[in-house]
Amino acid sequence: MLRILALSLLILLPTLAQAESSGLPNPEVVIKTNYGDISLRLFRDKAPVTVENFLNYVDSGHYNGTIFHRIIPQFMIQGGGFLPDMTKKETGDPIVNESKNKLHNTRGTVAMARTNHPDSATNQFFINQSTNLGLDWAPGKPGYTVFGEVTSGLDVVDFIVSSPAHKIGGYENVPVEAIIITEIKRKSLL
Repeated sequence: MLRILALSLLILLPTLAQAESSGLPNPEVVIKTNYGDISLRLFRDKAPVTVENFLNYVDSGHYNGTIFHRIIPQFMIQGGGFLPDMTKKETGDPIVNESKNKLHNTRGTVAMARTNHPDSATNQFFINQSTNLGLDWAPGKPGYTVFGEVTSGLDVVDFIVSSPAHKIGGYENVPVEAIIITEIKRKSLL
């Protein structure tokens, strides 16, 4: 029995090493904007459904050409769902809320935006510019799923959130000058 277990481990070890070296469980992406780049590490181990959903949008090129359409100083920047003319992009099906994952909405974390319905997140995400623990899950209060963190470019987030904003139609806190997400892509493995 021990021999079978040892043999199984020898077979499994290269697979685990390959998974770690390929960025699997926690892949990294870069958000390229007209204001600079923001790099993210995604927590697939803590929010697997949310990370897969986000990566599906990334890999399909869905975010390319969208904007950060909502910026609130000392709170967050939100994007991924609108084009510069405030046309809303089509989305896939909503996903289950994973906010019970014990990750907190602290400065520099990335979370999914949603409606008042807990399981309504699709393509929009936000980056916490401040610590916003009121967005965390609590008994009787669904939270907003944290699924990653900024690894570089928090200065870009701070610069974006300091931009002048106004109201357009029914949307408030819209940057006066479009903050364009030119591309979001997975970081290359070197």
